[in-house]
Amino acid sequence: MRVRPRTRRTTAVTAALLALGVLATACSGGSQNAGNASAKNDGVLNIGMPNGPQANNSNPFLDTSAGASLGYRSVIYEPLAMPNVIQPDREPAPWLASGHEWSDNFHALELTIVDGPEWSDGEEFGPEDVAFTFELIRDTPAFNGYSIPFEDITVDGDTVTMTFGASQFTNRNRILETLIVPEHIWSELDSPETFDNREPVGTGPYVIKSFTPQTITLARRDSYWKGLPEVEELRYTSYNDNNAQTTALANGETEWSFVFMPDHERIYLDRDPEHHHLWFPTGLGVHGLWLNTERAPFDDPAVRRAVSLVIDRQAIHEQAHAGLYPALENPTGLPLPAGEPFLAPEFQGVVIEPDVEAARAELVDSDYELDGDTLRGPDGEPVSVTLTDPAGWSDYLTALSIIEDNLKEIGISARVETQTVDAWRNAVDTGDFDATLHWANTGPTPYDMYQHMMDPAVYRPLGEASPGGNFGRFRNDDVDRALREYAESPDEDVRTEALYDLQRIIVEEAPVIPTVAGPIGAQYNTRNWVGWPDESDPYGPPQPTQRNVLDIVLRLERAS
Repeated sequence: MRVRPRTRRTTAVTAALLALGVLATACSGGSQNAGNASAKNDGVLNIGMPNGPQANNSNPFLDTSAGASLGYRSVIYEPLAMPNVIQPDREPAPWLASGHEWSDNFHALELTIVDGPEWSDGEEFGPEDVAFTFELIRDTPAFNGYSIPFEDITVDGDTVTMTFGASQFTNRNRILETLIVPEHIWSELDSPETFDNREPVGTGPYVIKSFTPQTITLARRDSYWKGLPEVEELRYTSYNDNNAQTTALANGETEWSFVFMPDHERIYLDRDPEHHHLWFPTGLGVHGLWLNTERAPFDDPAVRRAVSLVIDRQAIHEQAHAGLYPALENPTGLPLPAGEPFLAPEFQGVVIEPDVEAARAELVDSDYELDGDTLRGPDGEPVSVTLTDPAGWSDYLTALSIIEDNLKEIGISARVETQTVDAWRNAVDTGDFDATLHWANTGPTPYDMYQHMMDPAVYRPLGEASPGGNFGRFRNDDVDRALREYAESPDEDVRTEALYDLQRIIVEEAPVIPTVAGPIGAQYNTRNWVGWPDESDPYGPPQPTQRNVLDIVLRLERAS
């Protein structure tokens, strides 16, 4: 591994979770005075997403709802506390709970509920609503996506106490950011999982004013327990694709969005340098090359390490993702600076760079032979692999082409193949692939990423679906031990060392090779509104579909 001291780079970045095409002609030839149509601040904030027509469904527990797709569920409903996923080591800010205390190794949680909020239909909010919400999640499997083992849920005055059947150390922030719903409405439902909730009632400062498949308008309430925001109306538009959304951003019709822009400087920033901005910090999510560890040649850790050594992550960052997905520098795969508090001492300040000679040495030491431009395995046969991802996923396919070229430098013959999205998902789930680019789960700690990549508990033999992760069928007893210790141990030192062990395993065994970070960002316009989070004031991720969107809206002020 070639290393050098790590230096910080400041890069403006943006991304969509998976861009499904390339922006070809959007925004060409416009005026430098983009946004004149929105020059007069009428109290409206225009928000857009490239998510296509929306069904009229505002069920806050369903990630398929319009409220989740566009993000407005989090300005109608409120959480108990507001985590900051780009600074995951910080305590969540109090919200509907003025305080919380975990005990019994995260088997019990005591919440102190605030006095003052009121539901938008005029009914009083109270601790009973909080207890009911968690009972609803416990009793509705479709709402309990993380299989949290709720046990007793009780109310005593302004205190709600919950107990759990297992330690919730790794789920603690997910529980605190749960959106609370009114008992007087949801307790009357026979099938809450099918409730479309067309007139949502929350404690947040906004209510739905009108709904069409393309545009949803939210109006400010007459009163709000934290003080009314300056933004009087939130107007959400769901554009059909990235091109349409990018055009709306460039012209000032959309003031806040989250969309992939390959040529973001020309298309967006240069159209109005004074007011057009983007900021895409990273949390703890990554994209990476998942290797099938039960198929040759990736059943050999020496080959996996060699591939990790030769991949040009900087080229993937710059060419495949147009400099928008943050580059990964640390060999553990942890994005920085979010992952810095979790790094094992031996990986602090370490940067991995392509090292072809070290990769070749790794292979030679394991009885591989470089015969001219061809790598031959211990059996004398040429080493070849297939790199697979869905057709149309241009960022991933460009990255695979870069990796294909990188592998040639160590004599591995690679070819890129495409599939339909459905065929690819089935192949990934059943282990019918050699190598594929795929994202990893993210969460408040690196546990979620490493668990998704290599948890033996979700291992399935080749041919059987493994939708819970570990698509590369990696098996390692030390991983199983470290994941369990991190999630369950009452000893902080034991948890810390377990996390360090997981980092060592990802470096030494390379079952997945992280390639770029997964950012949580946005494009935003300061012509009418200021107070956005940015690098100088990183109070939260700027993406308009995150749980902290209400915190952003409450901080916005009219531009002078």
